[in-house]
Amino acid sequence: MTQSAPPMGGPNPEDRINYAEVLPQQTKVIILIGTLLGLFLAALDQTIVATSLPRIVADLNGLNLYAWVTTAYLLASTAMVPIYGKLSDIYGRKPILMFGIVVFLIGSALCGMAGEPWFGNLFGGGMMQLIVFRGLQGFGAAALTSVAFAIIADIFAPAERGRYQGLFGAVFGLSSVIGPLLGGFLTDNISWRWVFYVNLPIGLIALAFIFSKMPILASGLKPRIDYVGAVLVLTFSVPLLLALTFGAEPQYGWTDPTVLALFAGAAVSLIAFLFVESRHESPILPLTLFKNPTFAWGVAARFFLGAAFLGAILFLSLYLVNVQGVSATKAGTATIPLTMGLIIGSVASGQLASRLGYYKNLILIGLLMMVGGFYLLSTLNADTPYNVVIVYMVILGLGIGPALPLFTLAIQNAVHRWEIGVATSAGQFFQQMGSTIGTAVFGAVLTSTLATQVPAQFRAAEAGQPPAVVAQLEAAAKQAADAGGSQGGDAPTFDSIQARITSGFATTFGSVETAVQGGDLSALTQDPGLPPELRSGLGNIPAAALQSEQGRAGVLAQIRAQLDRAQTAAITDARKVFELSGRAFKVAFSNTISRIYLISIFIALLAFLCTLPMPNLRLPKKGEGQGGPSGEKDGESRGGLASLEG
Repeated sequence: MTQSAPPMGGPNPEDRINYAEVLPQQTKVIILIGTLLGLFLAALDQTIVATSLPRIVADLNGLNLYAWVTTAYLLASTAMVPIYGKLSDIYGRKPILMFGIVVFLIGSALCGMAGEPWFGNLFGGGMMQLIVFRGLQGFGAAALTSVAFAIIADIFAPAERGRYQGLFGAVFGLSSVIGPLLGGFLTDNISWRWVFYVNLPIGLIALAFIFSKMPILASGLKPRIDYVGAVLVLTFSVPLLLALTFGAEPQYGWTDPTVLALFAGAAVSLIAFLFVESRHESPILPLTLFKNPTFAWGVAARFFLGAAFLGAILFLSLYLVNVQGVSATKAGTATIPLTMGLIIGSVASGQLASRLGYYKNLILIGLLMMVGGFYLLSTLNADTPYNVVIVYMVILGLGIGPALPLFTLAIQNAVHRWEIGVATSAGQFFQQMGSTIGTAVFGAVLTSTLATQVPAQFRAAEAGQPPAVVAQLEAAAKQAADAGGSQGGDAPTFDSIQARITSGFATTFGSVETAVQGGDLSALTQDPGLPPELRSGLGNIPAAALQSEQGRAGVLAQIRAQLDRAQTAAITDARKVFELSGRAFKVAFSNTISRIYLISIFIALLAFLCTLPMPNLRLPKKGEGQGGPSGEKDGESRGGLASLEG
């Protein structure tokens, strides 16, 4: 049970306008469109930038800060989610959502202008400017992701929410398809700056819809704001996210003093946060919510779901690049089958939940399908046909799809109306924290497993090969280890290797020809860059053979034949090394990804086990009120339609 009465400082919940009852359907649809556009902005910005980053890094000369373009956005957006959720409960969804969109658009415009001359050396240069402005973007985006889901609970009855929550899940899936395509198109045909400028027209349209048609959607409560709790949320989540980010990087590691200090700071802030929240009249995250079994088990399940979901997307892309040979620029769109499955599962489950009036069994079925999808992906190997991978992706997407909207629906249905904002944002916060922690853990598994798999597979490839091939395989294994186990689009093709060998032999023959025409081979016989057999043969050529044109031509013909044989043998060995090393790397990488998906099965099962104890609450039909933990009903609207302005 959550608290049975709202925080002090405002009217009773019976005095609150029941927007689900009094708003006309047309107004609801307009509000929905504006909210979906705002959410689409935040979701799109997580994917559209990825394909543009190589060009951005080249223009702004910031390769060493590459990862921070994404990290800054993640830090700000994750840390602010619970704060915006609470503020929207107090001041209403509309002002918080509009504030978030305005901040996001300002951040987008500044990101597009990063590195321009008029900014000079602000923040130390163009790349640091982009990172700071991305943090500002994330600061605004947190309002979009946290408040948008709560708006559905405000304007639709519980029985109707499922079908609309499914649309919100579909927005995230759609953005993951459109984002990489649009980002690549804008970068290649206009400028990477338009990856950020494109947010402006979409955001202004969303603002127009929200400003003109959305009521304030406030709880009517005016409690004292928990400023200390808000600060402690930031001082807990930001150091934790930084520690997880640094710990997964080779230059730091998990035992680095900086990483340990960040973990310690996060732990201290967490303890202080729990102490403050247990005593504040209107906390950022009411701890009493965890007495509600639906909320407690729901946010735990979303934590594990976040870890498994992001791992599925991120590491499946790596598999497609490094094993299936998908180009790096197409890696973002290669997961479209998974995304389409996710969209179908999300929308269909939302519709079914609205029709059936219950959601738990649909979540459990989805999670079981998710476990099945991870099991299938754990069988991936170097020879898995691409069409089979597509089928596995669709199955996994169909499993993930129902969980994303229905967990939100379950949490909203289980809490009081004045807790919807904070409960919804808490679920989002736990999911994003799970994604961050899961990425760090999976990244560590990837690094450690590749470190053992790559040498093992190269040693297996060396068995029975001639010494020249073994030597080249050992060099290739060292190169792969130095590259951190990454091939993808940067790996050389055999045509480029063959061209390099041919060019090298042509250069060698040119040097020999010059020496032969000059009548002095002594320098060549001492050149360690020449094959030993050629040096020995050059040393046995009598000086008299170089005195006549005919003699020199005969010597060159013999050397040409010898070099041709050596070139053919080198190309043959190179082809064998290329095939064996490519095969060894693919086997090593597929074995590593398979291990990651085996761990994902365990994480998905944890989400399933957390869902089992959740009560299977019925979704109240229209006119029955919110429901909530006590089954309370909202009173009739006192203000009527005349009170909806603002």
